[in-house]
Amino acid sequence: MPSFDVVSEVDAHELQNAIDQVNREIGTRFDFKGADAQVDLKSPVLTLSAQSDFQVKQIRPMLYERLAKRGIDVQCLDEGAVEPTGQRARQLITVREGVDKELAKRIVKMIKDSKVKVQAAVQGEQVRVTGKKRDDLQQIMQMLRGADLKQPLQFTNFRD
Repeated sequence: MPSFDVVSEVDAHELQNAIDQVNREIGTRFDFKGADAQVDLKSPVLTLSAQSDFQVKQIRPMLYERLAKRGIDVQCLDEGAVEPTGQRARQLITVREGVDKELAKRIVKMIKDSKVKVQAAVQGEQVRVTGKKRDDLQQIMQMLRGADLKQPLQFTNFRD
């Protein structure tokens, strides 16, 4: 019986590569000369730090551009507020991975409301969709791609 899994994952290697590129660009840009600005990753939290909140706000679009070029959807990021801390400013950005319970319930409800003859089951941080016909599964994939779920979804483990 054909099936696939709905997951939300971020490629950690590509994320690290994007962060390294941003840090290299910060080192070469004129407006960051002499500024101790950087992006750190302590999984699953990115920390943007610089001498002023203006510089932190300048780093964010550079980071988003690098992530987009590396194929990482920026919808998986939860931005915190820019916090001034003494002589510095920083911003925490959380990388969301996995399909949480509430989102999984919404996905299962959407699938059941579509009246397509498939079954959906929550399995940990993913949703398994099973059906008799491959076309039905592809129809569900199209529906989920078009849905505005505020989190990027990938479809893995497609079995025929």
